[in-house]
Amino acid sequence: MTAIATAGALSLPISIRGSCKISSSKKFQGIKKGFRVYAVFGEESSLGDKKSQWGTLFDVEEPRSKVPQCKGKFLDVYQALEVARYDIQYCDWRARQDLLAIMLLHEKVVEVLNPLAREYKSIGTMKKELAELQGELAQAHKQVHISEARVATALDKLAYMEELVNDKLLEDRTATESNVASSSSTSTQSMDTVKKLPRKSLDVSGPVQPYHPRLKNFWYPVAFSTDLKDDTMVPIECFEEPWVLFRGKDGNPGCVQNTCAHRACPLHLGSVNEGRIQCPYHGWEYTTDGKCEKMPSTRLLNVKIRSLPCFEQEGMIWIWPGNDPPTATLPSLQPPSGFEIHAEIVMELPVEHGLLLDNLLDLAHAPFTHTSTFAKGWSVPSLVKFLTPASGLQGYWDPYPIDMEFRPPCMVLSTIGISKPGKLEGQSTKECTTHLHQLHVCIPSSRNKTRLLYRMSLDFAPVLKHIPFINYLWRHFAEQVLNEDLRLVIGQQERMINGANIWNFPVGYDKLGVRYRLWRKALEQGAKQLPFNKPM
Repeated sequence: MTAIATAGALSLPISIRGSCKISSSKKFQGIKKGFRVYAVFGEESSLGDKKSQWGTLFDVEEPRSKVPQCKGKFLDVYQALEVARYDIQYCDWRARQDLLAIMLLHEKVVEVLNPLAREYKSIGTMKKELAELQGELAQAHKQVHISEARVATALDKLAYMEELVNDKLLEDRTATESNVASSSSTSTQSMDTVKKLPRKSLDVSGPVQPYHPRLKNFWYPVAFSTDLKDDTMVPIECFEEPWVLFRGKDGNPGCVQNTCAHRACPLHLGSVNEGRIQCPYHGWEYTTDGKCEKMPSTRLLNVKIRSLPCFEQEGMIWIWPGNDPPTATLPSLQPPSGFEIHAEIVMELPVEHGLLLDNLLDLAHAPFTHTSTFAKGWSVPSLVKFLTPASGLQGYWDPYPIDMEFRPPCMVLSTIGISKPGKLEGQSTKECTTHLHQLHVCIPSSRNKTRLLYRMSLDFAPVLKHIPFINYLWRHFAEQVLNEDLRLVIGQQERMINGANIWNFPVGYDKLGVRYRLWRKALEQGAKQLPFNKPM
């Protein structure tokens, strides 16, 4: 009965094979002792010839034609044993064919590695040569790291010399002012006092002043293209003025004053009708250039509301809020090559945009402020430095693997190496295999409010883009990080309004934030040549 049950269970979807000519006790004996990867010398020949060279080991008759046809029948003990015998013969034949395939593949590998048969090398020789090449490559990497260390040292010296020059200029200026205001003896005392006082190169205190018109003469990205559908509107504030974005008949975006010329009703409360924004109060309709083309229930008058130059580029909507003619080209904020955009988030934050930029341009606060999010587990370095060229607004952090740039008028770009989360010290972004790229755009909505555009890109894990509701997860994480900052920045803002100087005592790792403030101050004062600008 056991044999009958076994035969009944062997209803395989493959053909049963025939008998073998070599006993199973001997068939693997030679192979077990002698099978290894080797090269066949001599003239190249076909794989069929190789098979014939290996003799009768694989010359086994295929047992397909001899299999008994017994599917669906009841078998006695002898028939069941016969079926089982054919099964064993099939397994034997199949094993030989698999071994033959492996050996043929080995020969194919040899042919690929050495197609012209100029040299015949064993695997051991190839491994030795490969090890030598790896050693040479490691030595080259070592030399690259030595060169990088030398460059970093040179940048450190340059930054130190720059600070000495700035200190000397400040000291000379203070000495001159003291000589004019007092006698030589008083001057000497004053100089001694200056040398003892901490260096103060910035004064950012008191209520936020109205934005200078020169700060408006830039292209500002104010929305992501994905948020502006054909039938939607995006209301924004920019430099304390209300605007609304929508798409015209041609699909191109427009930006008009968010106030109806009739009765000052907010236009974003209305709708978009055939490429025109319609006021919800009396139905007046405006095109993307601000012209009113429809006035229901009355005679059409020549009415126009303000509009701003508005363009779409690289997935963002840009406006020019200044009075000067706009520049011909828009900046590029695309992530570096090899990165894919994973998240685009917009937030309205209750802080002045300069304070938010100060925060984003500072990384030294991370192990103290962001202990519940991305900097959880970070150690506190003995020294944090931002290394940058003397005339630039970009550089990299030491010891963190983060490259950072301030791009006028209000953008911060950063690339973060995340190969070893929580163990960032001693690495540069180039040494990390995976990276996160961030774009922060801080739009000055008003003197106490910022519209933040955040874009996150990765150079790994593209599958994350297709996970349902992943955007909600990214937004949740971004809000967590920002909330850790906001409680501090809001406190700064309150004290600044009451007279405290938020840049009272800058130190070495404040370099990028100080440069932003010096750039902005020079712009507002009408300097002919702005500091730290990269040559065009």
